[in-house]
Order: sequence, then structure tokens, then C-alpha cells
Amino acid sequence: MRDKDDMPNPEFEASRQRLDVQVGSLVKSENLIYRIEQIIDFESVVGTAVETGRSKPLRILELQSVTNDDSEIKHDPHLDIAGIGDSDWKVAEERFAAIQPLISAFSPGRREVGLRAKEVGVDTATIYRWLQKYKGMKNVAALIPKKSGWTQGRGRIHSQAEGVITEVIKNYYLTQQRPTPTKTVIEVLRQCQLRGVEPPHPSTIRSRVADVSEKERLRGRGFKEKAKNRFLPVPGHFPNADFPLAVIQIDHTPADIILVDDLYRKPIGRPWISLAMDIDSRMVTGYYLSFDAPSETSVAMCVAHSILPKDEWLILHKVGATWPVWGVPKKIYVDNGTDFRSDNFQQSCTMYGINLEFRPVKTPRYGGHIERVLGTFMREVHELPGTTFSNIKAKEGYDSEKQAVMTKSEFETWLVTLICKVYHQKMHSGIGMTPMRKWEIGIFGNAGVQGIGIPPIPANRQTVLLDFLPHFRRTIQAFGVTIDGMTYYADILRQWINAGDPVDKTKKRDFIFRRDPRDISTIWFFDPEIKQYFKVPFADQALPPMSIWEYQQARDALRREGKKSVNEHQILHAITELRTQVDESKERTKTARRQSQRRKEHEKNVSPAAPLPPPVQTPIISLATSSGLVDGDLDSFGDIA
Repeated sequence: MRDKDDMPNPEFEASRQRLDVQVGSLVKSENLIYRIEQIIDFESVVGTAVETGRSKPLRILELQSVTNDDSEIKHDPHLDIAGIGDSDWKVAEERFAAIQPLISAFSPGRREVGLRAKEVGVDTATIYRWLQKYKGMKNVAALIPKKSGWTQGRGRIHSQAEGVITEVIKNYYLTQQRPTPTKTVIEVLRQCQLRGVEPPHPSTIRSRVADVSEKERLRGRGFKEKAKNRFLPVPGHFPNADFPLAVIQIDHTPADIILVDDLYRKPIGRPWISLAMDIDSRMVTGYYLSFDAPSETSVAMCVAHSILPKDEWLILHKVGATWPVWGVPKKIYVDNGTDFRSDNFQQSCTMYGINLEFRPVKTPRYGGHIERVLGTFMREVHELPGTTFSNIKAKEGYDSEKQAVMTKSEFETWLVTLICKVYHQKMHSGIGMTPMRKWEIGIFGNAGVQGIGIPPIPANRQTVLLDFLPHFRRTIQAFGVTIDGMTYYADILRQWINAGDPVDKTKKRDFIFRRDPRDISTIWFFDPEIKQYFKVPFADQALPPMSIWEYQQARDALRREGKKSVNEHQILHAITELRTQVDESKERTKTARRQSQRRKEHEKNVSPAAPLPPPVQTPIISLATSSGLVDGDLDSFGDIA
């Protein structure tokens, strides 16, 4: 197991910034600024150094963002879900519901906006203002009442400049002359100069151009028929899944195979697979494999794996293939399981601008896409030793446990190979081509389809994972902080002991903590003053790392013994006793072997955010910097909880 002190980045600054990979965008590579001139493929672009004018190929996943504080719209550091009052959050959701029909529509005219304003009972100017706010950030946080969420003068441009941008996009960019984004930037700056308006930063203009929907872009630039053909729903197809990451589906299933433990290589049971799939291309966008039953953690790991690049994941599993899938989806479509309905998951999706939609009850056809791909994978699993097959009849005469030979890590390598080298490359009858080719067309386009471009890359991998993991609000006492009866302490908490609430002086201030249930020996504390996360360990360093499930098992065992209250000394004793029992019996019983293997898997601390061990003797820096995606100033968005 990795020592606590060797864990990647015990502290880091959160950032929800994304790296835009578009022609004309400014990026940083090896401390030089380049302008992207050409996108070659999913791995590389051609960039021209802005100072020297020399061009060279650049690796996409090694690029860094070029930020400008004046042009970025930022969260207030205290803007997080738990820190927002219920009434303010309700207002933001109501405003979002009011403008939602207009967000993805063709360029809404004044008539459409006026009708919608009348429907929701506000004036037309208000609807325009809400639309403008939402497009600036692409999440509901922009619609929170200013008193709770915004600091005056932060990251906003003057309304006159915003009006010039809107006018130029409508009357210049969205025309059949089809000027480039670069020329559109120049035209905005020219119009501002003529009118005596303070010009916005070029990156702000490019952001507004990028906000133009594909429907609106096609229609305005002379491709009305193509827009009509591309975006009209086709009978028998999933509605509005028209381009990559428009809709992804997630589902769980127990894999049809018995796996063995690492030590004795004896049967321990079936693992669970959580799978995410892009409906348009049928590409697998992410997965999570575990011996734990589906939970909020399974969903968090699967979503994070879906959003993040997979380069290090392929290295981890030693699979020589490509998996060029990343980016935030527009919609996640799921069943009605409790793991998807947690408040934390729904609020995280909202803050990321993801529309979470639940499958109608008793309508299995709506889950057909993800269920078919899971069925395809299980048919391949049926060829492996130790398979349980899909039914008793198919299994007749086959002893699954006797034939089982694969460990979880071996099966996971097989699964990644199946996804990348077989499924993604095989003809799919539903789309008439391979999923990989469909993905490439959706991204880069062809003669009949205008691609959406390479999705923005999340700059800070750890932030993405933490945003979807469970969070807690706690006050900080002299002894530290308590979660589920376990006490945590680190010096970083000292200054906040018994801190008063900044608004209500009669109350103590509560703070945001996040936790990975697979290892509760440490939690993440978000410091609201310096806007960084810090790892906080158990106050009692004698306690071993443990998962929430192992902890609950120990606590339940103590309560069965008649202990009404449980302290940490008793927990330590119970954990030691339970592990001793497991160690003594794991060669004899499958249940004990499975529990031991679960503990080993949890102790690996492998996640989509940090699949590989940290480099030796690496200084503590922000996670975003260590990921190689961001350098310099980070966006201090704070914790979304």
C-alpha cells in the first residue's frame, strides 16, 4: 500500500477551468505561447509561437491553458452548493427552467423570447439577461442572485461591449460569408473602437463565438438544409443524441464471471461494472469496476472516468491502444436507482451544466442502448474461464468457481482491451460504421456533417473527481472534526477552531469536507480563505486505513456485542480482530477471500483522477499543475458543495 505521505498532492487548488482545443485558441507549451493553426488528430495539433512565428506539432494532452483574469468569469470562493441558501438555490433553478427551452434552440428571436417571458411572468429583458449570464458560465451558478454568488466587478464585461459582441456575431459571423473566429474578434474590436466602447479581451469574444450552438451556426452560415437534416429527430433513434457527448447513458451490472483473489487465486465472486456510453457514437466514455455494490461512489468514479482523458489509464493497465474520449456531456441519462438520485450527484451535475434525466418508469426501451452494449460485453465474457453465463440453462454442467482463474486486475486489463481494440473498432449495425469512426466524424466532421471540435479538457483532474464524491458540512472543534463518529485533525484546521459564521454571528461556521468512501483514513478539507483543498488524516494515527464498508462492519460488530456507544479505540480493536479472522480463514472461505480482496483494491487508491503512482520526490504543488494541464494562476472556483 502507498504510504500516506506519498499520496499524490496532499494539497491543491481547485480549478474547473477547461482547455479549449480550437483553431485560433492560445495555449502554452514549455513556457511558450502558441496559437493553434491546425488540428491534426486526437493527439496533436500544429501551433505557431506568437513571439517567433515558428510552427511545430504539439501534443494535446501536454498543453496548458493561457488564462487572463480580466476575461474569466469566476465563482465567488464561497459559492458552493452547501453554502447557498435554499431560497437562493431555488431562484437559480427557477431561472434556469425559464430559459432552458431557449438555450439549445435556433437563435431565438424576440418573438420566441417574448412568448417565453410571458409564460414565466417576467419581462423580455430579464430573459435576455439570464440567457447572457448562463452562456457566460454554462452552469446554473450564474443565475444565483448576485448578493449570494457574485462580487461586483469580477470577470464581467461592460454591457455595451457585450452588445457589440452579440451584434457582430449575429450580423457578421452568422452570415453566408462565414468569417473565421479570428476575423470576428477583429470586427468586434473595430466596432468597439468606432463607438468609443472599451473593448473586451479577445478570449472573451472567442468564448462568446464558441457558445453559438451548432444548430445556430449551421443555419446562420448558409447550411439550413444540413441543419434541418442533422437536428430533426429520426423515428427509432434516441431523441436529441445528435452529436458526441450530447447524451451519455450510465448503467450497472454484475459481470458474468467469477474472479479469484490475488493471493490464493481462489474464487471470490462476481464484480460489478458501471458503464457510461455516448449514444451518438456508441463509444464507451468511461467505466468503474469494483467488488462493491453500485453506490454514489460507483457513479462518481464512472462519471469522472468518462469526463477525464484516458492516457494514464491505458498506461496503468498496460494496454497499447487509443481511447480519445473526454469532455463534459450535455445530458446523462440513467435509471431511477438511489445511487443516481442522491442530492450530491444531482447538484454536481447541475453545476457542471449537465442535464440529469431519469428513464421513465416501466419503459425498458429507453435504456436499450446501454443495455445492448452491456449484453455485447457479457457475451464476450462468456468465452472466459469462470463465466457464469447469462442463465442456468447455458451454465448447465459448467462449474464456474472451479474454472475461475482471472484476478480483478487481469480481468480489468482484458476489459480495457475489449473496449479499445475490439468494440470501438468493430462495425456497429446501428450506426453503419465503427464507434471510433462515428466519434471521429462527430468531432472533426466530413462532407455531410460539421464536427463539434475536440471537447474542452478539464484542467484539474482531482477537482472533477472530488466534485462528484460525497461531501459533508461540519464545524471545527478544538479536537478537530468528526464525521461518522471518526475524528480527523491537521494543523491546517487550527485557525478555524470554533470560528463564527460570517453572516450569523450567533452560530459557528461550518466548512466543506469531501471523502472517498474507499479510504476514510483521510478527508479533503476546503479552506475558504486560501481556496485550496488539504488532506486531513485520522486524529488517531494508530488507526489503519479502512473503507467506509469495513468501518461500518466493525461498528456493527461492536453494537452486536452490546456497545451502545463506540469509540476509536474500540474501532481499532474491532478492525484488527476482524482482519485477523479474515486472514485466518481467507484460504478456506470465499467470503473471507472476497473481503480481503476488497480491502486490497481499496488500499490501491487508484482513481480516474490519479491512476498512476506519484513521481518520487516531487514537491507538493497544485494538482492541476502536476497533471501537466495548467500552469500559473488557477481559477479559484472553490468547492461546488
